[in-house]
Amino acid sequence: MATLHFDPELLPVDSLGGEDAITLEQLRADALRARFSNPPEWSPEITIERLVRPMTGPLTDAAVLLPIVLRDDGPTLLFTQRAAHLSAHAGQISFPGGRMEAYDASPIETALRETEEEIGLDRVHIDVIGTLPEYHTGTGFRVTPVVAIVQPPFEMRADPFEVAEIFEVPLSFLMNGMHHQRRTAEFITGNRTFYVMSYERFFIWGATAGMLRNLFHFLRA
Repeated sequence: MATLHFDPELLPVDSLGGEDAITLEQLRADALRARFSNPPEWSPEITIERLVRPMTGPLTDAAVLLPIVLRDDGPTLLFTQRAAHLSAHAGQISFPGGRMEAYDASPIETALRETEEEIGLDRVHIDVIGTLPEYHTGTGFRVTPVVAIVQPPFEMRADPFEVAEIFEVPLSFLMNGMHHQRRTAEFITGNRTFYVMSYERFFIWGATAGMLRNLFHFLRA
């Protein structure tokens, strides 16, 4: 993938999502498990992004893990910053994950395997509680978001070829519509509006922010 022709951090904010925050009670581990075991009627906001470049081939199947870490001062979501030299999404914030391989039995297996490979988080610490709807990215991936609860203590080690940094963001910050910005950029295929969630020095945008918006709608339904 070619390098971005714009800096998304410099784009003006079009608007905010603006919805009320999910309550802390709804973000407790037992509440999250209950929500995924008995999901409500709801609709995802984004399932198919506008392609950022013309494509003729099929979408590539992939899966990512949304690891909700149970910290003492409240749950967090774990992210990675991709290494700067990668050919796709270099330097961007993402969830651990990647493309499905023929030997993966399911998207969940892909997410667990890729998480182990990228950040060294052993699956024994990971309790998968459900999945969100497939998300078709503007760069040609068909992604299954796999949601899991991770119980500390655990060890991690980043694969330096793929991951520049591992960090966590409070789930309460991310599940607040007042922190969801909309920005617009022009691509070969036309204008595309996307979500941004900026936390401290970390700039979450694009597909990662879009999947977070869907988690937000799922929890507030």
